[in-house]
Amino acid sequence: MRTNQKGFTLIEILIVVAIIAILASVVLVGLGPTQQKGRDARRLSDLREIQNGLELYYNANGSYPDGNSTQEPVSTMYSNNASQFTSAGISQAFPGDPTGSGNFQYEYYSNGTSYAIGDCLEGTNPPAYQPPTSGVGQTLFTSLSAKCQGGASSTYVLTL
Repeated sequence: MRTNQKGFTLIEILIVVAIIAILASVVLVGLGPTQQKGRDARRLSDLREIQNGLELYYNANGSYPDGNSTQEPVSTMYSNNASQFTSAGISQAFPGDPTGSGNFQYEYYSNGTSYAIGDCLEGTNPPAYQPPTSGVGQTLFTSLSAKCQGGASSTYVLTL
C-alpha cells in the first residue's frame, strides 16, 4: 500500500542547509578584501575631512590646535578645543574609525604652526603616496609605523 507523503525528509533538509552554508562561507571569504579596501578608502576620506576642519579652524583662530607637541587621538584634540571649533563653524566631532573597534584611531600631532594627521591602514598605502620626510609629519609617521601592523607600508599621514 502506497501513502502520499507531503514535505521533505530530514536528510533532504540537512543536505540543503549544508549546501547553503558552504555557499555562504565562500561568499564571506571573498568579501573580506573588498571590505578591507572599503574601510581604508573611508579612512582616507575621513582624514581629508579632518584636514578641512583643521583649515577652517586655522582661518578662524590664526593657528592650528596645539597638540602640545605630543601625539594624541584626533577625538582628544577636538574635545580639548571644542569651543574654538564651534566658533570656527565646525559643530560636529571628527569622524571615528570605520571598524569601531578602537584598534584604529586617527592621530594628530601639532606644534601650533603645522600639523600632521594619520592612521594605520588595513592594507597598504595607495601607489602614489609619498610619506613625509621631515617635521611633524615625519614624527607622526615614525610613531604610527611602529604601531601599525604593516609597519611603514600601512601608515598614512597627511601634513601641512
